[in-house]
Amino acid sequence: MANIRNLDLNLLSAFDALYDERSVTRAAARLSLTQPTVSGMLQRLRHMFSDPLFVRSSHGIVATARADAIAGPIKQLLERVQSLASATAFAPINAEGTIKLIASDYIQHTVVMPLIGALRRRAPKLKMVIAPRQERGVTERMARGEIDLYVSSRDVSDPDLPSLTLYRDRFICITRKRHPLNGRRLSPRQLCKFDHLLVHPTGRSLWGPADEALAAVGQKRRVAVAVPSFHMLFDLLATDDFVAFVPERVLRGRQPAVKKFETGLDLPPIEVIASWHPRVSEDPRHIWLRQTLAAVAQQAWGYG
Repeated sequence: MANIRNLDLNLLSAFDALYDERSVTRAAARLSLTQPTVSGMLQRLRHMFSDPLFVRSSHGIVATARADAIAGPIKQLLERVQSLASATAFAPINAEGTIKLIASDYIQHTVVMPLIGALRRRAPKLKMVIAPRQERGVTERMARGEIDLYVSSRDVSDPDLPSLTLYRDRFICITRKRHPLNGRRLSPRQLCKFDHLLVHPTGRSLWGPADEALAAVGQKRRVAVAVPSFHMLFDLLATDDFVAFVPERVLRGRQPAVKKFETGLDLPPIEVIASWHPRVSEDPRHIWLRQTLAAVAQQAWGYG
């Protein structure tokens, strides 16, 4: 077991870089050190923890089970030390660095775009990276510090992570303006006479909440095309007599091009949340980011 008196924060920073980068060369570049220096630090880390920590592979280095076990605590320790070394107050106007979010294109449209505008005004030196929704590994990426916030519907979030409700939405049935369906309300049987479009960001299913609701009343629709984004859905919707169920708030700016219908189907509500890793719950910058996102959602959609 390593003696706490021998712990060197520089070595722990080297471990953190090696674990994230999985390459001595990339870790050295990240730390602004030479490759031999980082290799020497790795040897000291191996002695400190009595474990190889990383072994060579054809694609760089692979972490051992011991390295996986200590990676999270080491990252949290380094972040706490950094927090102690910096001012406790967060000044957005002078803040630098990068905010990293994961969000589907629907949520990018409803709250991430307004958030970018707010950050440009209040923290102009901050940069942002927006990644599309992923099927797996989001929690692990947040634990490694690669993602600050995951903005999603609650049903696809990790229930063990802290979260903040941003707004609620509902599914609504739409067609293009020239579609032969008319009226304000459609029966399940009318809905199922036409081919449907569906958004599935991971591309793994032709089934959605509307299919569950239709099955409950003994009906089944034909999903002709599943697409990864609402942008593509609206482009396709304009080309043919498709039917689609979409979150109502994604229609902002698009309502003149579509017809809306009530269906009476028992579709689940959509609760959009922001979730984050507990390691940043008390971080002043992250608290400010969450507060700003909540204010943007409140201003745009009146939740709270």
